[in-house]
Amino acid sequence: MEATAIVEDEVRELVRRRAIDPADDASAVRRLAEEVVADYDERSLTGRLPVLVDRDAVVRTVVDAVAGYGPLQVHLDDPEVEEIWINEPGKVFVARGGRSELTTTILTEAGVHDLVERMLRTSGRRLDLSSPFVDAALPSGARLHVVIPDITRRHWAVNIRKFVVGATRTEHLVALGTMTASCAAFLDAAVASGLNVVVAGGTQAGKTTMLNCLSAAVPARERVVTVEEVFELALQNRDVVGLQCRQPGLEGNGEVTLRRLVKEALRMRPDRLVVGEVRQAESLDLLIALNSGLPGMATVHANSAREAVTKLCTLPLLAGPNVTADFVVPTVASAVDLVVHVALEADGRRRVREVLAVPGRVEAGVIETSTVYGTVLGADGAGARLVRGGGTPPHEERFVRAGFDLVALLAEDG
Repeated sequence: MEATAIVEDEVRELVRRRAIDPADDASAVRRLAEEVVADYDERSLTGRLPVLVDRDAVVRTVVDAVAGYGPLQVHLDDPEVEEIWINEPGKVFVARGGRSELTTTILTEAGVHDLVERMLRTSGRRLDLSSPFVDAALPSGARLHVVIPDITRRHWAVNIRKFVVGATRTEHLVALGTMTASCAAFLDAAVASGLNVVVAGGTQAGKTTMLNCLSAAVPARERVVTVEEVFELALQNRDVVGLQCRQPGLEGNGEVTLRRLVKEALRMRPDRLVVGEVRQAESLDLLIALNSGLPGMATVHANSAREAVTKLCTLPLLAGPNVTADFVVPTVASAVDLVVHVALEADGRRRVREVLAVPGRVEAGVIETSTVYGTVLGADGAGARLVRGGGTPPHEERFVRAGFDLVALLAEDG
């Protein structure tokens, strides 16, 4: 460890002298580290310096420390790691395949603070006593969330959610066992036909991945505008513009909220609006946009598809006392066409549990729904599988205009 520290100090000094920006030129830092390690190895032959046991390991450690995120870089580089979180310097966890595990990584309090500072350097976002929470996107696309005392009890709480791109189309989700081929074909057709789709589920259920995959079915001629708190979506569409929120500055002004972004997006000639997640009053603006004839998609936290519909009837009420359920409920019924519920199962897999249709009818203040696809258990109570339900989606004429045979799409799996 002492030899590694000496090499790291020498590399940092050379980086400073040569005016190298480690964040922008990691390859230059690697070459410099290799040169320093080779020189150090020769000097250590005299016996005056600690010997390097593994030159490659030292180069990797030094590059991670100078140009990367130190001890966390190995987890960030691991394609199987989905999320990293720090409860305290001596407790660093990762999630693999939907399951958490405690790592052997040990940090210091100052080390955690330094890593967070480096992660925020390119984001333009800040973290201090007046703003004890921060959401930011790392250059890799991973999402950073940090909370500091006195909101936390003692230590900084850090979460880094990596966007592990294992699927970009619904066919990839079929291969992963997330849903059946017939369900994927139906959802692709629904998106291509311009139906409004809400993806519901819990944390880490795969909502963003599902939204990305569904967006691949948007016709190439359409212009897509995405709205998010922090950039997470990675749409592959030809014509796409992404917008993200902005925190207030030191003077307390300059904030750009999700509600503002939804309104601004409507002025950008969108053919399709995609909202990363609705949590509060912005749901009202989304519903109004969808109700005006603009096709769109969004995600929402909910334990089931029906709870998602109920939540969408509640969140717009946060917009103000002049917004009532008498307005919101029929608006949700007419604006939302399908709800796709995804869940993280006990075995760590993400699966579609239900696809719910919203025909647009309201009875006694309750929105009618029907199950297009649902989950059933085997005779032994295990072996959950997605099967065709008895429901049908609204707007059959849109499927016809887009060239789809809805009856054939909803035929039972063979």
